[in-house]
Amino acid sequence: MPLFEYKAVDPSGETVQGTMEAASVELVVLKLQEAGNIPLQARESGSGGFGLANLRLGRRGMNAREVGAFTQQLSTMLAAGLPLDRSLQVLLDLAENDRVKRTVAEIRDRVRQGGSLSDALDEQHGAFNRLFVNMVRAGEVGGTLDVTLARLTQYLERSRDLKDSVISALIYPILLLVLAAGSLILLLVYVIPQFTPIFEELGGDLPLITKLVLGVGSVLQNFWWGIILLTVLAVYWFRRMLADADKRFAWDGRVLATKWVGDLVGKIETARLTRTLGTLLSNGVPLLSALSIAQNVITNTVLRRDVNDSAREVKTGGGLARNLARGGRFPRLALQMISVGEETGQLDSMLLKVSDTYDIEVRNTIDRLLAIFTPVVTLLLAVMIGTIVLSVLVAILSINDLVG
Repeated sequence: MPLFEYKAVDPSGETVQGTMEAASVELVVLKLQEAGNIPLQARESGSGGFGLANLRLGRRGMNAREVGAFTQQLSTMLAAGLPLDRSLQVLLDLAENDRVKRTVAEIRDRVRQGGSLSDALDEQHGAFNRLFVNMVRAGEVGGTLDVTLARLTQYLERSRDLKDSVISALIYPILLLVLAAGSLILLLVYVIPQFTPIFEELGGDLPLITKLVLGVGSVLQNFWWGIILLTVLAVYWFRRMLADADKRFAWDGRVLATKWVGDLVGKIETARLTRTLGTLLSNGVPLLSALSIAQNVITNTVLRRDVNDSAREVKTGGGLARNLARGGRFPRLALQMISVGEETGQLDSMLLKVSDTYDIEVRNTIDRLLAIFTPVVTLLLAVMIGTIVLSVLVAILSINDLVG
């Protein structure tokens, strides 16, 4: 009988791993579930397998928007009273591309063979993350699959809205920087060099500012390949640095300590954490298991460690808000709201209110940063272009004085 390696979260919230003999990976998952565990990973010993803990969408599976549409449509049909098998068949008929058709067909076939929807989703090579699979599993156990999928739809929509708002807000400043850099390079590489032969022909000692501008233009014109190479090496070094756990932790700590940027990162991570925790708790997932799953949505390793430390303290009977406050990195308002939720026994709904609050805070913070960033960049661009133009005018005037 094959030997399988597994990783799971036990009822106390601890991550456990080990090996188990079974006829198939499905039986391993089933045995872990029967023991009250939440499976995270199961693969045959010695094989590559696939991790159920993967939070990214697989390239072979559906993308984020397709997963959102699948969840919403399936929730609507189940709420209308259609059986799961029939609902999946309708979704298969409505699929618009081969990738979605293949994924839905595999899920439908697995369900028809007697498997649960959560197991079918789990086998899609990371297309559905741990949060998604475990919430569906909890919904199946509680007999509220349609409600669970509706909550997942809201969760996915709000997560996507937050991500889209951040990306949309960054488009304009990035375009502004690109245009500014392009304008300066055009002046230094193509416009200013046109005056060099004139200056050389007239002779005379050029002003220092003109020499500096001509020197920068000459470097860009003759050593552009070196600048590109240095940029590539710098990006490669930075990525390698972030791949090291200790260096990544130190970098994330510096980011949090940076004024404005650290505040924005903290609000984004708070919105992600509280939305995920609130969604899991409202669906019946125990707090310790929810913390184990939710900490994986946090990208900042310093904040992730704070959540992990809090989970250990909560296991011994401590409150969530009090333990999150120990690191001093999560916003005070969020901690106070969480504390109120614990005191009133409405932690799940209060966590969702916190996420709504910080979604708005993130947008407001981005708007404030853009209100400062845009005029500063415009002013710097004007100063640089003015300096270049001034260097040419000063050179022309000095040469005229010599000729005169």
